[in-house]
Amino acid sequence: MPSWQGKSRGNKLGYRIFVQILKSGGVLPAYFLLRFVTVYFYLFSYSSSKIIYEYFHRRLKFSRTKSLFEIYRNYYLLGQTIIDRIVIMAGIPNRFSFDFDGEDQLRNMVSSGHGGLLISAHIGNWEIAGHLLKRLNTPVNIVMFDGEHQQIREYLEAITGKMNAKIIVIKNDISHIYAISEALKNNELVCIHGDRFVEGNKTISTNFLNAPALFPIGPFVLASRFDVPVSFVFAMKESNLHYHFFASPIKYYRVADKQLGIQQVLGDFKAEMEKKIRKYPEQWYNYYNFWQEYDGN
Repeated sequence: MPSWQGKSRGNKLGYRIFVQILKSGGVLPAYFLLRFVTVYFYLFSYSSSKIIYEYFHRRLKFSRTKSLFEIYRNYYLLGQTIIDRIVIMAGIPNRFSFDFDGEDQLRNMVSSGHGGLLISAHIGNWEIAGHLLKRLNTPVNIVMFDGEHQQIREYLEAITGKMNAKIIVIKNDISHIYAISEALKNNELVCIHGDRFVEGNKTISTNFLNAPALFPIGPFVLASRFDVPVSFVFAMKESNLHYHFFASPIKYYRVADKQLGIQQVLGDFKAEMEKKIRKYPEQWYNYYNFWQEYDGN
């Protein structure tokens, strides 16, 4: 199965142009320029567009016409999330507003004294969600692949400043497991994605949107083996200037039967993902072959 390669798209010049527009004109002019960039990706990104089309048409049962329209919407909203991330993290004046569902759950997690595991997906704007976790006044660690091109990452850091969160980079050895364990022992939050893997990662299969799909097993093993509270979190864009943050009720998944624990956390995470996808179908930014039944097609 073709898997995600662990790298972001885009180039340094493109980011620089948008940053200058944001500083001089704000978000809405940047969104206007983004429409033209989106047309380019819509017309010339065949490989990713094919994957998104299959998602809309075969999994969500949208008509062919609607699926083609939703591809454009998906690219456009992805561009908006990148712009919004720069605006929020760089402190550029803006009129964004936010709703918070489940913030009390996360505060209970912090007060438990055991740390906590937050599992999310590439749905909505995860960077915004991570930034909003500053409200909890506790150290936050983000587990991620070191896949973003170095020059782009360094340029964004120069604009937005270093992230408030600590970064735990997933490596071929198990050093990141020790870093996660240490963070949890220190009553810190650990955030990880549960919907993406690179070639060579261990995976687990489950029925997702009525078809078998592969998920990275790592996040669910962590949730089942560490005796810490777990919550599923998402930040969804509901209009040009408004986001809705969701955190599910916290649960503990450590049980004697490790395989049962893994299946329980995967089942709950999958259910939360499906809820968000059905409500915000254009905001799942997955651009590789997620479903096993597409192999060889």
